[in-house]
Amino acid sequence: MNNISKKILLRKFYERDTSMVARDLLGKALVKYERSEMVGGIIMETEAYYGPDDPASHAYHGKTPRSKIMFGKPGIAYVYLCYGMYNLLNIVTENEGRPGAVLIRALAPVWGIDVMKKRRNLDIRLADGPGKLTIALGINIEDNGADIVTGKNNIYIFDYKTGSNNVKIMATGRIGIKKGKEKRLRFYIKTCS
Repeated sequence: MNNISKKILLRKFYERDTSMVARDLLGKALVKYERSEMVGGIIMETEAYYGPDDPASHAYHGKTPRSKIMFGKPGIAYVYLCYGMYNLLNIVTENEGRPGAVLIRALAPVWGIDVMKKRRNLDIRLADGPGKLTIALGINIEDNGADIVTGKNNIYIFDYKTGSNNVKIMATGRIGIKKGKEKRLRFYIKTCS
């Protein structure tokens, strides 16, 4: 943990435009500690969600019991149940009072891969979707409100150097939604050969 604590993203990283944060989270490391075990990987795909001008956002209709967290402190985990079966992890962005959140859609496993395999009951494609990655990392509804900056609930995002600059960031329309999917607010890393 000592090496990681020096690289944890500060709150000011999240106090910016949501799409900029979504793009800049690519290549960062997301981990969760359970007991002394670290499980996580490199963020490979994200989506940005705004407020009243974004019909796909939970904050589209203003502050509700569900969406009020998006209006709060940046760097906080917003975890919610999707389709009654998948917990999805978002990170709150923007300044307090202005709604925004980044959905973490996929990651490349690096740490605790054996744990991920047990949780997913698979050997491949462990975290290539937003519901899959929360299962693999053991993130659930109890993690809603976790402070990613201070590590409340032992979830962290930190800078991680892979040693490879041979990547390209792509922007496309968001997926898995009905309204607002034409907005190019989905970002992912395309590995170049």
